[in-house]
Amino acid sequence: MGEYNSACLAKAKGDIIVLANDDMVIRTAGWDDRLRQVHAELADAIYLTYCNDCFKKGVCTFPILSRRTCELLVDPYPAEYQGAFIDTHLFDLFKRLQKAGYDRIRYLDDVVFEHLHFRTGHAERDATYLQRGRFAGDATYLAMAPERSVGAARLLNAIRNEPLPPYEKAGLRQYAPVWLFDAVIYLTRFVLFDRELPLRWRSYVWCRFIGRYLASHEPFKRFILQ
Repeated sequence: MGEYNSACLAKAKGDIIVLANDDMVIRTAGWDDRLRQVHAELADAIYLTYCNDCFKKGVCTFPILSRRTCELLVDPYPAEYQGAFIDTHLFDLFKRLQKAGYDRIRYLDDVVFEHLHFRTGHAERDATYLQRGRFAGDATYLAMAPERSVGAARLLNAIRNEPLPPYEKAGLRQYAPVWLFDAVIYLTRFVLFDRELPLRWRSYVWCRFIGRYLASHEPFKRFILQ
């Protein structure tokens, strides 16, 4: 998915880049004017916008970036992401800006980009969903934290009109816990204690991935169901 999005970005000509799925329907008239308004509000054009997807309002399911933001990040849609988590990756990156005192996240609750996900009952769970694997992207997202740190640093320097640090692809962290104890130690060290992030967001991510670890391991599934 990261490669597909990057290929589309290379062909795009506009100043506002919107990621969209084939299961997204835009319900709000004049949505493009609202995006232009957000774009015009910030002289440096560094922002992350997302709209109401009628499903997961807390995360930018369909992230919207300016072209300048994409250029500053160099690789806004990393090829390491095979399916899920590009949206969470970008949201986390902008949470780092928020912690540094620059809130550049703009949520448009009254602009509806409805996500017809199978979990909403508006679509069937087709082969694309089945082949991806529900938890296939977890390790990638957690391993990409150093890349998010690099991206946030570049955006911060641009906002502050400071020289940009040279872009170098950050190394990935290994995440392959065998036992729950291993997952807790890893997530506590690299997520809960990640002081580049607001406490509320890192606490949310910590809880979310503990839950996903439990749900992805059959012995814990049986325990939960009982």
